[in-house]
Amino acid sequence: MFGLGLQEILIIAFIVLLLFGGKKIPELMRGLGKGVKSFKQGMKEIDDEVKDANEPKADS
Repeated sequence: MFGLGLQEILIIAFIVLLLFGGKKIPELMRGLGKGVKSFKQGMKEIDDEVKDANEPKADS
């Protein structure tokens, strides 16, 4: 994962725990999850629009 080993990940997690405290971390992760979900949804909508624009139109 991004070239990080287990020790580096544990050190980063420990620093985050010290900076934000145990009670803030679930709130931060929830916000991060909502942000990722929103980003994925936006990317899917853009992909759908590009696919619709590239489809040949049927003559009526």
